[in-house]
Amino acid sequence: METGVAENKSSYTYWVRDVTKDAAPLPVPRQLSADDLSKQTQPNSLGSVWNSAGTWEEKNLSSWASNRMKELLAAVCSLEFSSGKAEIAEVTKCVGDAFLVTVRNKKRVGYTYELTLKVKGEWMVQDEKKNIKAYIDVPEFTFGELDDLQIEVRLNEEKSLVQQDKLRIIQDLRLFLQPIREKLVQFEQELKDR
Repeated sequence: METGVAENKSSYTYWVRDVTKDAAPLPVPRQLSADDLSKQTQPNSLGSVWNSAGTWEEKNLSSWASNRMKELLAAVCSLEFSSGKAEIAEVTKCVGDAFLVTVRNKKRVGYTYELTLKVKGEWMVQDEKKNIKAYIDVPEFTFGELDDLQIEVRLNEEKSLVQQDKLRIIQDLRLFLQPIREKLVQFEQELKDR
């Protein structure tokens, strides 16, 4: 032993098992039968099987929500007014997000959307029937706030109409607010039931 060099000795020791001696045999995998599967308990949690504690799981429902919202709004009936009638021709803009979140084994849903609806109608303007095209914009709305829903109306033929006719047509088109709200309430219920 050299002088001046201390022997490096660790004070920590641990037990190492020799796997060749006294070791239990490794389990042999086997395929579960239908009887084995029926005996397993089913988790009482929402969401995926892997999340049995129900801690946090988020599912994107935007594609389903956009398609369903378009279907429902296209089904809004035409409205009759004192001097004309109108119907929703198509949903030209349906942009937003919808999601289902499982937190602590409780399901929560939500969404945020913006809509633009193309409206075609026919009104008596200056003693003649005139076809009018307009857009109804539904600015950003979210889950649970449909009582505060607002719409904005834009007319295509503004230049060919006098101010009084414009105001009357816009006022008539604002009556679409209630049927739109009813369809969105139905959408919210379907989203909750998913």
